[in-house]
Amino acid sequence: MTDAEAVEDVEIAVVGAGPAGLACALALASTGAEVALIGLPPPPEDNRTTALLGGSVTALETLGVWAGLDERAAPLRALRLIDDTGGLIRAPEITFRAAELGLDAFGWNVINRDLVAAQRARLGAYPRLRRREVQVAAIELTGAHAFVRPVEGDTVRARLLVAADGRNSLARAAAGISVSRRRYPQTAVTLNLAHTLQHDDTSTEFHTSRGPFTLVPLKGERSSLVCVTTPEDAEALMAMADAALARTLERRAQSLLGQFRIDGGRAAWPLAVETPSRLAARRVALIGDAAHVVPPIGAQGLNLGLRDGAMLAELVAEARREGTDVGDDKLLGRYHRARQLDISSRAFAIDMLNRTLLSAFLPAQFARSTGLWLIDRLPGLRRLVMREGMGPRLGEPRLMRGEPL
Repeated sequence: MTDAEAVEDVEIAVVGAGPAGLACALALASTGAEVALIGLPPPPEDNRTTALLGGSVTALETLGVWAGLDERAAPLRALRLIDDTGGLIRAPEITFRAAELGLDAFGWNVINRDLVAAQRARLGAYPRLRRREVQVAAIELTGAHAFVRPVEGDTVRARLLVAADGRNSLARAAAGISVSRRRYPQTAVTLNLAHTLQHDDTSTEFHTSRGPFTLVPLKGERSSLVCVTTPEDAEALMAMADAALARTLERRAQSLLGQFRIDGGRAAWPLAVETPSRLAARRVALIGDAAHVVPPIGAQGLNLGLRDGAMLAELVAEARREGTDVGDDKLLGRYHRARQLDISSRAFAIDMLNRTLLSAFLPAQFARSTGLWLIDRLPGLRRLVMREGMGPRLGEPRLMRGEPL
């Protein structure tokens, strides 16, 4: 940087203003830290949805966000798995119910634009949280600071930089953190549906030979769909007119929810898994898609990102109480170790399920069907799978337990 360059000093800069970045900025601000949130807001017309699991909802409640969302989110009180692979060995149909764990719901499904609006409305509660709705042009790291240069306005200098800027993270690249990437021969098609039958607060996941086909409840007689399929099939689906697409999807859903009508939010993207070599380095901590990219299976993506931010904020709160540097190597190392197992284990489970669906290898089909049969028949294993699917019991961040920082 030059001597004449104008600099705004903060303790922590969060680069990326999507749902994960917003949640992390709020969590960090709740520690009393001076935080700059830098990045363009998501497009207001975003009709995609996110199934927020119980711990994520608890964290948003603790941060004062959920009060603006509970009337617009749909509870997920049951999860039904249906084997529609057409293979020689098929798994039994299984329905998991939140009531088995003494819970009202596993989580709640919310439209992303509603989530972002509720998070942004909460930013003003923290006077030491500054917003810079600008694109980042460059990032420079030194031994003592991270410098964020926006396309306009003053450079921001911070002790800790949170990379919440997505899978093509500029902050991650500046820290020299490498990424391994693997593409799947699949594409995810997402959209929202209106239907003529009640979903009964039940999320239904069809396991097909192309990938999972998942219907997740929304408010009223509406659901969001994640259809994982071949690239060729996805291209054909995206090219269909609404009426033809609705009929096609209705058949694939075995008419469980009656007649379909397309209700917006149509999008498609190729599936991949991306794993950074480290979750933190050189005063940069990765969260959200900058820290992990997994297929949209099992509602893990944003829930993992919210746990990233909650854990990082917990470590920052501890460092501030002790008067230590919030961006030093010790804190970054603790963050990496705290999040590595949760991320890697869930990425592995998603990958294995997806691979067994795509495989025509009979032993793989047998292993999947046997595993699901055992989960269905052994009560202890069944409860363990349900609890762990919602989030890790070991090392769960304090915010996820409803404990303020």
